Amino acid sequence: MSETTPYYRIGGEDKVRLLANRFYDIMRDDPIAKELYAIHPQPTDRIREVFFLYLSLWLGGPDTYQQQYGHPRLRSRHLSFSVTPELKDQWMYCMRKAMHESVDDLPLAQQLLNALDQLATHMINTK
Repeated sequence: MSETTPYYRIGGEDKVRLLANRFYDIMRDDPIAKELYAIHPQPTDRIREVFFLYLSLWLGGPDTYQQQYGHPRLRSRHLSFSVTPELKDQWMYCMRKAMHESVDDLPLAQQLLNALDQLATHMINTK
């Protein structure tokens, strides 16, 4: 595992966990994301951990997510939800806020947000 991956450039496990938790805190607390938060299973303890593990893998860190859950197959895992453009925008709103609060390297944060926006757009399955 290269120590130049975004996972390590962000600050490793502690910073990625902070990012994942801030994302869910913002989703829970900000009225803009009310609809998005409502479709998540409660309590969010388990999904926060799964999201942290996925982000770690996606950012080039440990592959614990894949060991525990297999290939991410994100789109197929989310087909049971109606992912609309509005939900995608709420998701990106939360991620932008969390990223800007959690990642000190602003050019890296923007690069990651650009990639996540493409990924989030791919998740849309309902107009």
